[in-house]
Amino acid sequence: MHHPGETKKTDFLVDTDYFMAVAVLSAQRSKDPNTQVGACLVNQDNKIVGTGHNCMPNDCEGKLPWNREGAKLDTKYIYVCHAELNAIVNASANADVKGCTMYVTLFPCNECAKLIIQAGLKEVVYLCDKYHARPETIASKKMLDRAGIPYSGWEVLSNIVFILDSIRLSDTTLRESSSIPTTLLALRISLLSLLASATLSLLPQHATA
Repeated sequence: MHHPGETKKTDFLVDTDYFMAVAVLSAQRSKDPNTQVGACLVNQDNKIVGTGHNCMPNDCEGKLPWNREGAKLDTKYIYVCHAELNAIVNASANADVKGCTMYVTLFPCNECAKLIIQAGLKEVVYLCDKYHARPETIASKKMLDRAGIPYSGWEVLSNIVFILDSIRLSDTTLRESSSIPTTLLALRISLLSLLASATLSLLPQHATA
């Protein structure tokens, strides 16, 4: 309820921007030196139930190659677990993923499209579609179309530039604070800096790079 004379806060992240920001932040966890992908799975109550990033299978990190070229067995492609797979697996351990929406930084490949369909997801929102001409992406869209699962490019709905400035201001304020323990302060500043960088990457000129 709005009271007369009350000031409303307008510089906030709307849900869709927040979910994509979480996907972007998740991508920062990837150890792939070339392509970092993140995914965020959201249920019908607009609650995050799982996140994921592209990585090697459990206990295989550092034991398998991240190469993009060379003999097939010496490249990452037949080993890597995609962000979408990890988000679904991470979520399904504690939640029902049926009817969820997938927010992902890169359009799902054909294998991930199969997972999305079989898991019963209802929608895909993607940040980048730079491989749109590849057979794997074309096949992915064909399957999603046939399964009746809509997909759309993410559109910025929040005033992210203003929010980014607020994050930087918070960073400065924290540095000047003497009431926060040093270790917690360092962690908070680190997280804020990472969030600022990730949020900046959500701006349209970065999304289409």
